[in-house]
Amino acid sequence: MKKLALIAVLFIGIILFWAVEDMPAFGDPEAPATRYTGELYIRSALHDVGIENIVTAILASYRGFDTLGEVVVIFTAGISVSLLLRRGGCL
Repeated sequence: MKKLALIAVLFIGIILFWAVEDMPAFGDPEAPATRYTGELYIRSALHDVGIENIVTAILASYRGFDTLGEVVVIFTAGISVSLLLRRGGCL
């Protein structure tokens, strides 16, 4: 069983090192992830959110959905762990 786990870890590690070669350089302004995102926010922030300040629109609206999702996941995990510990008599 340990040999199978070692083979799996080595296989995944090789794939990850292979994938790193295709990543753009850190801070590259021509990277696909940064080439279109800023322009998209500038064009659609006022129409989507209705707030004239682009920074406020991004933080309050676009990032707000992401943060809400993270909070829901962490809350659900905490409740689940609490229920599991209570069921086992630990709490």
